[in-house]
Amino acid sequence: MIDHAHDLASVRDATERLLTAVGKLDNASVTHPSRLPGWSRGHVLAHLARNADALVNVLEGRPMYVSGEARDTDIERDAPRALDVQLADLRESAARFQESGAAPADWSRTVELRNGVTDSASRVPFRRWVEVELHHVDLGIGYELEDLPAEFTEREIDFLADRFAGHPDVPATRVTDGTRAWSTGRKPGGQGPEVTVTGPPADLLGWLAGRRDGSALTSAGGPLPALPPL
Repeated sequence: MIDHAHDLASVRDATERLLTAVGKLDNASVTHPSRLPGWSRGHVLAHLARNADALVNVLEGRPMYVSGEARDTDIERDAPRALDVQLADLRESAARFQESGAAPADWSRTVELRNGVTDSASRVPFRRWVEVELHHVDLGIGYELEDLPAEFTEREIDFLADRFAGHPDVPATRVTDGTRAWSTGRKPGGQGPEVTVTGPPADLLGWLAGRRDGSALTSAGGPLPALPPL
């Protein structure tokens, strides 16, 4: 069962880690490339701030973004800002998200995100946790997938495995760290044999999330599946 209050607290902790780490940068380093193609660190920080406000919109029954074009325009507008402005925006937008999350609400209701995707309101705090943790890694400032909280890593592997479940372009795949296992892709018994992908949790998460190429993983029953973009 999803515990939105627990996840809101986890978002708060992850945001503090992010703010502390980003606070050690300088204006020049914010302009350096991030690990995301075509985005500077400033783009990542701007996206994180605007995503917090977008998820407030979701929780309060408004469209997540006015449009995809408006989302992209806002990120491009905010990316070149000085470090102190980025930090203030991150902090203030995070506080707005926490305030919205603390308001009395029916957490079992269905909410709409981007591109017609719907989910339970109770999962929105976890979605924000994903944004903060993975984009902290994307900044390339010393926070790696191996540094992520174990609970987060396990839950995000589960979330991503479920996202690719039934995908016609992904063979039936068993993902395991040697202790836990997840199923994804087409159902076993369909076209082609089941593939078993094994590796450390951080590398499994990196592969599923498009952050690592999977070279540290082993694949049995077939080649490492090529995953569609998230």
